[in-house]
Amino acid sequence: MYLIIGLGNPETDYAKTRHNMGFNVINKISEKFNIEVNKTKFKSLYGTGKINDEKIVLVKPQTYMNLSGEAIQEFVNFYKVDMENVIVIYDDIDTEPGKIRIRKSGGPGTHNGMKSVVSCLSTEDFPRIRVGIGMPEYKNDLMNYVIGYIPESQLEILQQGVNTATEAIEEILKNGIDKAMNKYN
Repeated sequence: MYLIIGLGNPETDYAKTRHNMGFNVINKISEKFNIEVNKTKFKSLYGTGKINDEKIVLVKPQTYMNLSGEAIQEFVNFYKVDMENVIVIYDDIDTEPGKIRIRKSGGPGTHNGMKSVVSCLSTEDFPRIRVGIGMPEYKNDLMNYVIGYIPESQLEILQQGVNTATEAIEEILKNGIDKAMNKYN
């Protein structure tokens, strides 16, 4: 069994922002594999299904980004899933838009949602997929960049990252994270 968790912010004001790339990937997986993410538990929206005969739980924490770890910790405790089967998907300013980076483990960097996840799980040893959003032109405009309006001209390249992350999830479930890292990194 796998927990596949996308980080984002719950309000519709944030739905079309760079900070919601994790939610966007969960939405894409949900659509592609016909897994409805409409149940509520542990301060999250979630849905269960199968991909490649592997049972999965898709999770979208509704706690706001900076408290994502609280919801994730409850799912991990409830399902008693090995940390290697907890995959967290989130936006990353250090990765080029449209690209992804897969890691087996690692620190949270500057991402506040990941800081919460690492803190609540008390470990950095879980897989993650970083969906690239790139850096803003002016670093002091970071907040507006990640939660602000995305120009129409950039939507297509960001969607490429969402699509690639969805493919990477399939690869992880089918052939393992090492093969997925070799293929997508």
